[in-house]
Amino acid sequence: MSGVLEGFTTIGALIALGALLAHLRVFDLSAQVVLSRLAFYVASPALMITVLQDADVSAVLSRNLVATGCAVVTVVLLYLAVARLVLRQGLADTVVGALCSAYVNAGNLGLPIAAYVLGDAALVAPTLLLQMLVLQPIALAVLDVAVAEHRVPWHRFVTRPLRTPLTVGSLLGLTLSLTDVRLPRLVDEPLGLVGAMAVPAMLIAYGVSLRLGPRPGSGGSAPVLALIVTLKLVVQPVVAYTVGRFALGMDGAPLLAVTVLAALPAAQNIFVIAVRYDRSTVLARDAVFATTVLSVPAVAVAAAVVG
Repeated sequence: MSGVLEGFTTIGALIALGALLAHLRVFDLSAQVVLSRLAFYVASPALMITVLQDADVSAVLSRNLVATGCAVVTVVLLYLAVARLVLRQGLADTVVGALCSAYVNAGNLGLPIAAYVLGDAALVAPTLLLQMLVLQPIALAVLDVAVAEHRVPWHRFVTRPLRTPLTVGSLLGLTLSLTDVRLPRLVDEPLGLVGAMAVPAMLIAYGVSLRLGPRPGSGGSAPVLALIVTLKLVVQPVVAYTVGRFALGMDGAPLLAVTVLAALPAAQNIFVIAVRYDRSTVLARDAVFATTVLSVPAVAVAAAVVG
């Protein structure tokens, strides 16, 4: 469990730093927006290149990916059904809520857990690549359409993922991995420095929002938040385990990996995306906060059941 505790401790420390800087009036809400834009447009694409260029792409073609994908699709469809038919949410708000329910913190928590708890950092690769190359580009393309003031032509919708910085960075990193090409040192090292800003910028911006924004749980979003927490920390790991164990015949470390990784909390970059599109920002912030706090027992239970 040391990897789990280290991951959560690191996240908590940077969020607390953001809250402290906001409390001391070093940062205000406008600084939160600047940090979020820096992470979205610059640092995160650089991070995607540096992470994916070293990823084991062959791991994508595995039972791990199938179980993970089934869990993600199930959760997204359930959220879409409830959000549109019961909650009557708009399209953009529905997309943000679906991301909160299905997009796991595979970077900050997944990597240390895979390395220190599961014993193989490569086990997180299918989850990372599925989110970066499939779930995120689709969500961003739909959000672009949802917030557009005019009807978006079909060809712009289809090509929108190719014009999104995060998706472009992911595709470049994947191409480098597939071709086994390494960037020149003069390019790779500055890119690594820029990419290293992504996670701290996200977490500090999140801490600023916690201190200066509406208090967690406010705004009448309790029913939606309860739905997200249930889908994220209960339904997603249960589906991943069920598909992996009974449909794919997985056991041991691979089954433990898909179950534990599915029980991880919502990723901070969902909050950055919400800020970027100015939709469900408070809900995204609260969902990250609630799932992060509650995922500690969720991960422990998942590990105990499979292990």
